[in-house]
Amino acid sequence: MPDSVLNRDGLGSSDRRASSFPPIADYAFLSDCETCALVAPSGNVEWMCLPRMDSPSVFGAILDRDAGMFRLAPADVTVPAARRYLPGTMVLETSWGTRGGWMIVRDVLLIGPWHHDQDRSGSHRRSPTDYDADHVFLRTVRCVNGEVQVNLDLEPVFDYGRTRGSWEYGGPGYHEGVCSARDIDIELRLTTDMNIGFEGPRAIARTMLKEGEARFCALSWSEHQPPQTNDEAYERLVWTAHHWQHWLDRGEFPDHPWRTYLQRSALTLKGLSYAPTGAMLAAATTSLPETPGGERNWDYRYSWIRDSTFMLWGLYTLGFDWEANDFFYFIADCAEAEEGQLQIMYGIDGEQKLEEQILDHLSGYEGAQPVRIGNGAYDQDQHDVWGAVLDSVYLHTKSRDYLPERVWPILEKQVEAAIANWRDPDRGIWEVRGEPQHFTSSKLMCWVACDRGARLAELKEDAERAERWQAEADTIHADICEHGTDSRGVFTQHYDTTALDASVLMMPLVRFLPPSDERIKKTVLAIADELTEDGLVLRYRVEETDDGLSGEEGTFTICSFWLVSALVETGELERGRALCERLLSHASPLMLYAEELDAKSGRHLGNFPQAFTHLALINAVMHVIGAESGMVGEEFSMPTFSRPRG
Repeated sequence: MPDSVLNRDGLGSSDRRASSFPPIADYAFLSDCETCALVAPSGNVEWMCLPRMDSPSVFGAILDRDAGMFRLAPADVTVPAARRYLPGTMVLETSWGTRGGWMIVRDVLLIGPWHHDQDRSGSHRRSPTDYDADHVFLRTVRCVNGEVQVNLDLEPVFDYGRTRGSWEYGGPGYHEGVCSARDIDIELRLTTDMNIGFEGPRAIARTMLKEGEARFCALSWSEHQPPQTNDEAYERLVWTAHHWQHWLDRGEFPDHPWRTYLQRSALTLKGLSYAPTGAMLAAATTSLPETPGGERNWDYRYSWIRDSTFMLWGLYTLGFDWEANDFFYFIADCAEAEEGQLQIMYGIDGEQKLEEQILDHLSGYEGAQPVRIGNGAYDQDQHDVWGAVLDSVYLHTKSRDYLPERVWPILEKQVEAAIANWRDPDRGIWEVRGEPQHFTSSKLMCWVACDRGARLAELKEDAERAERWQAEADTIHADICEHGTDSRGVFTQHYDTTALDASVLMMPLVRFLPPSDERIKKTVLAIADELTEDGLVLRYRVEETDDGLSGEEGTFTICSFWLVSALVETGELERGRALCERLLSHASPLMLYAEELDAKSGRHLGNFPQAFTHLALINAVMHVIGAESGMVGEEFSMPTFSRPRG
């Protein structure tokens, strides 16, 4: 099929009409930093887990059209006129045009003042702030012209679409309903100034709005009270919008045309954070496919240790020190609690066992199966974790000019683990489910662990450890240079192959070798020329890699942003800027990114929105801006050696 016949999702128009699922990139993302939601263009909430981001879903239509939904929209229109976030916020505004008039819907997960003045929170482990999640999903609708028939349809299906609820009225009249189900701990309360009725497991309301009239509906799930009137709903929406704008004002963003991409990425990362512990989700969803209809479907609602360095660099660089602190101490909590080897990922409350299950009753996004919850890679042997932790400690220490005493035992344990294990094969950064290999990037991060450990030991004036750890770093360095390159001097995926792997783009970013080194230059250009599809970067070529899976996958957007940074590092500014411009043009209509892109169509693939992609965007954009401003070197070069404000 010629490209001209393809829509932006890479499917023919007839195929697109046959699918009832919106394109992944067309979902809006909402968060209150305790849970999150994805809203389709139709006005349907198609993904929401309660009470936490990693809890079972109550709205799961993104994975099965019968797994729960919540729609507030015109009765006879499904395609909106426009959608946007209110500037600087996580408030979604959808404009609708109908035959009779125009209306505007605003959706928000409410945030309010700190709730625990007379008690102590049972979930918060980080220092309390002035604000807290209200545990209320608020939707408001206003008719701005003519008259519009508005429909509300709400059908929760608990436990990932397995259990339908039953409704009953929660008070006099027709303005409050309560939905519950046997053996389900959570109870949902719908409060609205519309008249609601119940049809089996579904709550329904219909009303005619005329110009200037407004209505609200609020779905709540805790003791925190929802709005009771439209005026109160408006006031609390404004409070939440101002909260997001005030939070964003704390950041430091360059005065540049790409500023809005940085701001939306910062808001998205904040939205993917779990405020009670400081954890950061890899993504808001599970099992959105990396290949249309394929089996590469994973649960990303967990916190990966390897994200830590980029996370801290991105937050520090943009001025969000508090959030960086919270994430750093979440990592410290995990490391302190670990009796054996540090895992590659944890639950958002620090849970260690993330056992994988397959939900056979769900059809999957556009039929992609299996649908998984949990992640079986949690107990894989991956040797990059020690370097990620040490790089995080090093960056945190540089930002404050001191090493917290609590952190030294953690640091020492991780360096010694890297020394004890770096010679062994592992599963690598991409968590392959094939045979373990001597992955170059894993050796690289073991070098990072020893190198940063030696620097921190010097800071602590521990000369014996500084000398021993630096000697081990030098040994690893020499081993990689000897065994990790091909005949061209290009760094390869692992020691027993000539295949390329995008993970080695980290080499110039962590200063394994100077960007001017010929091996680094050749590696970056080889990946740019040979490991790309239509100019966008693959993790690896599946036909050259034993990853234990079948099928193809899209280009990994984080790898393409890594290439931008690496090109700038090695003096290829024009090429790096051109790639960065192209990647920014592939952002979703609301400036969000999934994990992958189909290089030909621009279709977003994989879980959404993806934290690591937005982190890599920040790194790449700051590289380009820094190089164009003449601020090359440490300030913009890489996560490890940035100089964030202290």
